[in-house]
Amino acid sequence: MAGGEAKKPKAKSSGGGKKKEVKKETGLGLSNKKEDNFGEWYSEVVVNGEMIEYYDISGCYILRPWAMSIWEVMQTFFDAEIKKMKVKNCYFPVFVSPTVLQKEKDHIVGFAPEVAWVTKSGETDLEVPIAIRPTSETVMYPYYSKWIRGHRDLPLKLNQWCNVVRWEFSNPTPFIRSREFLWQEGHTAFATNEEADAEVLDILELYRRIYEEYLAIPVIKGKKSEMEKFAGGLYTTSVEAFIPNTGRGIQGATSHCLGQNFAKMFEINFENEKGEKAMVWQNSWAYSTRTIGVMVMVHGDDKGLVLPPKVASVQVIVIPVPYKDADTQGIYDACSATVDALCESGIRAESDFRENYSPGWKYSHWEMKGVPLRIEIGPKDLANNQVRVVRRDNATKIDISRTNLVDQVKEILNKIQLNMFDVAKQKRDACLQVIKTWDEFMEALNQRKMILAPWCDDEEVERDVKVRTKGETGAAKTLCSPFDQPELPEGTKCFASGRPAKKWTYWGRSY
Repeated sequence: MAGGEAKKPKAKSSGGGKKKEVKKETGLGLSNKKEDNFGEWYSEVVVNGEMIEYYDISGCYILRPWAMSIWEVMQTFFDAEIKKMKVKNCYFPVFVSPTVLQKEKDHIVGFAPEVAWVTKSGETDLEVPIAIRPTSETVMYPYYSKWIRGHRDLPLKLNQWCNVVRWEFSNPTPFIRSREFLWQEGHTAFATNEEADAEVLDILELYRRIYEEYLAIPVIKGKKSEMEKFAGGLYTTSVEAFIPNTGRGIQGATSHCLGQNFAKMFEINFENEKGEKAMVWQNSWAYSTRTIGVMVMVHGDDKGLVLPPKVASVQVIVIPVPYKDADTQGIYDACSATVDALCESGIRAESDFRENYSPGWKYSHWEMKGVPLRIEIGPKDLANNQVRVVRRDNATKIDISRTNLVDQVKEILNKIQLNMFDVAKQKRDACLQVIKTWDEFMEALNQRKMILAPWCDDEEVERDVKVRTKGETGAAKTLCSPFDQPELPEGTKCFASGRPAKKWTYWGRSY
């Protein structure tokens, strides 16, 4: 991280020495605006905000500490929660044999175009190519078959924090769509359908909490259509977010009930309490570093990143503002004391004592990186035993006393977290539109809305909607059918087919 951990310098003597020249830095601001060119703006923000660095292989990115620290905060939360559910961590190899990968036909058809293959060892062609995991169902389940024998071996609940590779795609986008990404993947096996169903929803609630409580992003919990569900699974649930600037939905995380499909293929059987042979019920669930991209897209502005305090690796940056004939050493000491007090109370705080940058340049630098709160200390603040605090989310500036600074900063950080969620929800809700007819649907789609429509729940109708809406910006599809279903009056017709509607479903273009 650029210079934030520099040691406190000694104040310069006023006698005789040359004044150190302050660098004339340019180019800190963004050259693209979020409203005008969202794609270019996003690429610029994640690079200039020091989240990622582009790599020399297309679709692969270096995750810099500023991004990894956010991933680690979410990982710490989620790992602790699943351990409460008696899920244990493990690790399986990244390589998959073709025979195992292709055993579950429906599953591999869904991933076939994205599978990367190792075909050589040095200069020698491999007799049998080896796949790199796009996901780990087929990697893990032959061993579930080996480890599960009787009902006392159940439930088996494993999770791994790992990388996966999905090679074939167009328009790579940092965090959102990359050839390699980090995620967790949980794989569980139960004796009964009821246990599996319950866990699907428990995990989905944890994903909602990651988005809403940590990333300050509103999401909708729901069930995917048959067409959009996980290949080879029984049903898929998801949390869906929305990016108002592009009018696109984005799948935030998924929790799948696999039913007994994989158990049949991999012969994962057990002897139940009655001594009868039975097949297990399975789930798989995952969220990935895509979460970070959604956060950038939702909260970022024309100055750069805007980080929710709960996930920011630096929650408070303290900047000295020594001008004129100020007591520079006194200002530096006040900055150091402020950082120490905040860190001791558990707040992630740092100071920026770099002398070759002006305070104004530092303000822009840390705004670009999205630090939630800036504290400035100058001669006036020193004289009045106060500091100036500046919020990143709304640029509000207030002076607060140094006497009870820690409590006040904690309160402000809490307010920032809540305000970021409220603002994001207001923007998202302004893009939600309920429609009843095809004409209303097309009008809302062209206005980049997330559309809630009555639907007959027919796969052919969903395919037809995709065909009829296909354009330069992609086709509309189902996002999810929300668990929180509005009332569906008797006689309500499907917006696309005119047949009786069975449920309300969210539609839109998506990432």
